[in-house]
Amino acid sequence: MTARSLLLRLALAVPLTAAVTLGLSPEARAFCGFYVSGADAKLFNNATLVVLMREGTRTVLSMQNNYQGPPENFAMVIPVPVVLQEDNVKTLSDEVFSRVDQLAAPRLVEYWEQDPCYVEPDYEMEFAKDGMAAPTAVEYAAEEDADLGVTIEAQFTVGEYEIAILSAKDSTGLDTWLRREEYTLPEGAEPLLRPYVEEGMKFFVAKVDITKVKVDPNGKTMLSPLRFHYDTEEFRLPVRLGLINSSGKQDLLVHILARGKRYELANYDNVTIPTNLDVAPEARERFGELYAALFDATLGKNPKAIVTEYSWDSSSCDPCPTPPLRADEIATLGGDVLGGELDPWGGGFVLTRLHARYDKESLGEDLVFREAPAIVGGREFMMGDKLEKGSRPAGTNNFQARYAMRHPWEGPITCKDPIRGRWGGPPAGGQPKTEPAKDLAFAERGSIELKEIIREDVPEIGVMTAAKPVETKAIVDGQDPSAEPKPAATAPADAGPPKGSASSQVRAACSCSAENGARDTGVLGLLSLLGLLGLRRRR
Repeated sequence: MTARSLLLRLALAVPLTAAVTLGLSPEARAFCGFYVSGADAKLFNNATLVVLMREGTRTVLSMQNNYQGPPENFAMVIPVPVVLQEDNVKTLSDEVFSRVDQLAAPRLVEYWEQDPCYVEPDYEMEFAKDGMAAPTAVEYAAEEDADLGVTIEAQFTVGEYEIAILSAKDSTGLDTWLRREEYTLPEGAEPLLRPYVEEGMKFFVAKVDITKVKVDPNGKTMLSPLRFHYDTEEFRLPVRLGLINSSGKQDLLVHILARGKRYELANYDNVTIPTNLDVAPEARERFGELYAALFDATLGKNPKAIVTEYSWDSSSCDPCPTPPLRADEIATLGGDVLGGELDPWGGGFVLTRLHARYDKESLGEDLVFREAPAIVGGREFMMGDKLEKGSRPAGTNNFQARYAMRHPWEGPITCKDPIRGRWGGPPAGGQPKTEPAKDLAFAERGSIELKEIIREDVPEIGVMTAAKPVETKAIVDGQDPSAEPKPAATAPADAGPPKGSASSQVRAACSCSAENGARDTGVLGLLSLLGLLGLRRRR
């Protein structure tokens, strides 16, 4: 290696605040940039979680990735709209990403029908409270690089990342510059770089020092998540460069946190996932496969669409696969640089989860976001005599991908007017069980028949079920009644569920709020923060 080449490599020793995944899997999650290797090895992206915060013109972008590959150092290249300085970039902990992913994930909840003869007492809820110098623009080896038009605008180190911010006058020069530094670029990189160079975007190059990260016995390394922020009029996520490392289909999960606002795509079709479907007990062990099949069927009816899977106040949930986000977690993800005061209870922010799955043929543009009206759906709310289905406009965001296994009452019914269809926790006590879907990008596909697992028709995706609906008849005074059981009392379309129902019980346990109780998020967020929640029954 020449002295000049070594010096240029040192100039690239700058850290990044995002995280990246490399692997040799044919199924991959998308990444907002691409990888270049110091070895002649192909690097594939297979797991990326993105969290965005948006306020005015400010965007905070956080990414978590892991990689699996050769031990040689490699770098990430991400287009950014402005020159980032060291103060714009920081590393985060893994835990906060796991919390966001679980909170917004599709969920499987298990309900048991409550005693039809049970007379509910009055409930009263009581809440217990129990250094480096500032970087400057550097044009290194100008006499040799002038013809390439590449300038190192800033450089610094963050954690295991050595970060350089580059500008380039043309994509061929940038391609040549990276290759000259002995990085092995994937084939077809230059045409994908070209539109970003023509727009005048900068390039965030984060080189990873492999000696500073831990590798488990299986060769899998989790890099520190990266966060960086910038100001720009357009709310956009660059994803086209991620196709360079694609070996097939890619999944991208984008979580957006914004004060009181839901976001959707401005340049792609939008669709919400079918929700509030009853499923057979087999779903317990195969929930990932089931949801992947449901998601693929939704895209089959809506090609190239982006699927909304969740939109809810970040300080509440119903049911809750994990406690809601705390105020300090909101700050960690970018609330500290948005400006204005943060709600001390952690409320006020809407968490929206968008799921894209695409390949080189179906992705033509980066993702551009726009504000969208609030929606509700996926709750234990009755619409007339049926559970609400799908999504619909509302004043507050209460939408989630929720699927239920229901166990009808099997005990004796000794009263004259039994009330059927009241769902809650198991007979021995406790709350309904809630399980989030995990690792959906790697779920086995093509191995499950939706019509065999889902207990009802889903006409919007063309699924006509072969499974039987949940049977709710039971023995009354030792006899099988011929009349239909009395249905559960219904509530107005946007009202909360009756006391003692599954939804109200989960709300009590999870600090949840319904659509018409949005301002409860202050108290509920505090309870999440302190981890204290008291529930007392009084007859």
